[in-house]
Amino acid sequence: MKAITIKKAGGPEALNFQDIRMPEITANEILIKVKTISVNFADVVARRNKKNDSKNIIPGLDCSGVVEDVGSNVASLVVGQRVVAFPTDGSYAEYVSVNQNLVYPIPDSIDFDIATAALTVGVTAFNTIVKVAKLNSGESILIHAAAGGIGTTAIQIAKNKGASRIIGTVGSDSKKQIAKNAGADKIINYREESFVDEVLKITDNKGVDVILDTIAGKNFEDGMNCLADFGRMVIFGHISGSPGNVTTDQLHSSCRSVIGYSTIAYRNNRPLELKKSANKVLKLIEEKSLDMVISKKYNLSQANEAHEFIESRQSTGKILLKP
Repeated sequence: MKAITIKKAGGPEALNFQDIRMPEITANEILIKVKTISVNFADVVARRNKKNDSKNIIPGLDCSGVVEDVGSNVASLVVGQRVVAFPTDGSYAEYVSVNQNLVYPIPDSIDFDIATAALTVGVTAFNTIVKVAKLNSGESILIHAAAGGIGTTAIQIAKNKGASRIIGTVGSDSKKQIAKNAGADKIINYREESFVDEVLKITDNKGVDVILDTIAGKNFEDGMNCLADFGRMVIFGHISGSPGNVTTDQLHSSCRSVIGYSTIAYRNNRPLELKKSANKVLKLIEEKSLDMVISKKYNLSQANEAHEFIESRQSTGKILLKP
């Protein structure tokens, strides 16, 4: 079968399109013939990670497809079923093996592309807002990278949960309309104005109740200056490449919280807890309460071009690969 592999860390050119052996499944796994693959920034991080040198890894977090075979212990899934999943050894391939606990049936009304686009970003947005931050109806929220896949999804989920005010940050004026179309009430170009000043102005110096931050570094530290008393900051990425710092005196007297989250950590350590979130996300799509934004689709052989595009910071919504 055809797949993308990484033999040595590097730029998009490190992605190799080649023939490899078909995966073999265990008693608790299923084999999926892949229809659509999602491109996530975590794939870029994996490609750059020198710890993966000489391992010949397959990148990719999620995909959708049709069940080709099932292990002897699998009773809830059948051959021919349409599913979306978190594969065991990467998703950039024509066939993948998946633990049965990380496979979710796709409702008939949802196509493969939408289901794939929704899985990682949908589960991440849903869990950070509902499970971790516990956003209440009437509370305000600040969402960084608001025009991206997670950002546009998080805006819609926050609105669905009754957020009183949704503020998004973007890196260019051209991305403002994307966040606005998703439902943001106010969009800030952080390259041209201070998001802290703007948030404080919008909230009468009270700050926002929830902040979703996948950037970290100085962005995190600045965010603490516009987080309201009893507010929750959720950190679920380090796109800036550096950590942010917080001191205890910024937390205890104001009852503010900083909480970490990782969908990959849940996938690796608490897979059953993802099932409820994945099914709720698919239900929101089925009910037309969540619309996935897809910006571009590439052939699997063009994975390097997809990575170049996502690293250009010009992408909005989700990028997909097709075997």
